[in-house]
Amino acid sequence: MVEKSDRAPLLDWEEVPPAEKPVPTPEQEKDVKGPSPANNRALGCTAPGIGWSTSPGGPGSFTSAVSRQGEVPHDIMVKWEEKDPIVAVFVVTFDTRSGNMLEWCLPGDMNLEGVEFKAMASGSHRVSSDFIYFRKGGYFGLACFANMVVESVVERGARMKSVGILSTSYTLLYRYMSFLEHQVRLQLKTPGQYSPLEAFFEDKRSVLPPDGESVVTACPGSAWGAAINHCMHPEMKITHPAGCMSQFIQFFGEQIMVLWKLALLRRRILIFSPPPVGVVCYRVYCCCCLANVSIPGVGVAVPEFRPFFYVNVADIDTLDTELSYVACTTEKIFEEKRDLYDVYVDNQNVRTTRESLKPLLRLNTADREKYRRLTEQRQMLLYSQEENGDCVSSEEDHFILFFLEQNNRIFQTLSEVAGSPEPILTQESVRAMGLDPHGDRLFLLHLLETYGYDSLLVTDHPCCS
Repeated sequence: MVEKSDRAPLLDWEEVPPAEKPVPTPEQEKDVKGPSPANNRALGCTAPGIGWSTSPGGPGSFTSAVSRQGEVPHDIMVKWEEKDPIVAVFVVTFDTRSGNMLEWCLPGDMNLEGVEFKAMASGSHRVSSDFIYFRKGGYFGLACFANMVVESVVERGARMKSVGILSTSYTLLYRYMSFLEHQVRLQLKTPGQYSPLEAFFEDKRSVLPPDGESVVTACPGSAWGAAINHCMHPEMKITHPAGCMSQFIQFFGEQIMVLWKLALLRRRILIFSPPPVGVVCYRVYCCCCLANVSIPGVGVAVPEFRPFFYVNVADIDTLDTELSYVACTTEKIFEEKRDLYDVYVDNQNVRTTRESLKPLLRLNTADREKYRRLTEQRQMLLYSQEENGDCVSSEEDHFILFFLEQNNRIFQTLSEVAGSPEPILTQESVRAMGLDPHGDRLFLLHLLETYGYDSLLVTDHPCCS
């Protein structure tokens, strides 16, 4: 149970410890073993477009994860509580004359130029609610949007607002989803009531380094990340929505193997989708998970593969300087800006105008075999959860670890071959990576070039003929 912080009185957005519940009988445990559609939200499950679960104790929550390991030591929980790097809170509104406007913010001297277009995505007027992850300079942001019908000629029958926060990390933003959803509804009903936001910022504000917006931190060091999974990169161990990765793979099907290769090659990937944009931000996160590698030293010299989440036309100059990224947008004009991306994803359609990458869009035998193993392992996991009441194994961690192990397998083999007396890739070594000696020839050449394995010989070798 999380103890109340001594920094401020209990606020209306803080989680209230649940009341003591009686121990369920075996019959009751059997009844609640499998979640039903009626209680999916409470259990942390999500449907496309709904969003990450913010329910206390849901499968995606910190309290749920650590409870599997036993009771959490008080000192670890205190460290977790003190690592809330909130640097700004703001309200964005839509004005019928001026368009998107920054209505209110704290601190008052924070440079939030352009945040009004990030926190309220283009086309949002078509949906009643949404949430948006985005980048603003050296910070990450989360905003919750809501659209309410009003009897007002001045507002043209609709009032639209977003309430958002900025942080030095995106890994903790999910904790405030419920708060932001509540606050945006409050702002719609009673505009100008900022006292809860002021109290929130006063309690959660972060002390910035002297140089201000100097670095982008994917995730601060945290005890829980290491405790849950030692081999997972902390920035990839974001507490994601239950079903996030599962829905991602089901949405793309076998095309997930194409995205995996492009992510591992650190390509610039832009995902287009009309609103709501929240579920598309999940796909950005999931794409980053595909490129995870835990072997020390691997990828140090290659561009960092980091999420930009939602982008709009105001980000064009920034994206033009990026060597590697994953982002999503609701603005169709980006499709014409071919110099800004290597891969354009529209619905399940993955395409590129780069001639050197077009062969990578075709699936080969090894790709289909990996996808078959992935789906089979998922079915075995689901069966274990249903039959044995396995609450420890996470479907999300299973998917992330599947690609982590696959990537480690590739780079481990490459390192071993590079260190051998004859650094030549044979058919056996290529198969040892889980790749197709013929179908993955171009992917392998791109991989060697990207990661600097210049000493390996592949030209004129049987595996690459």
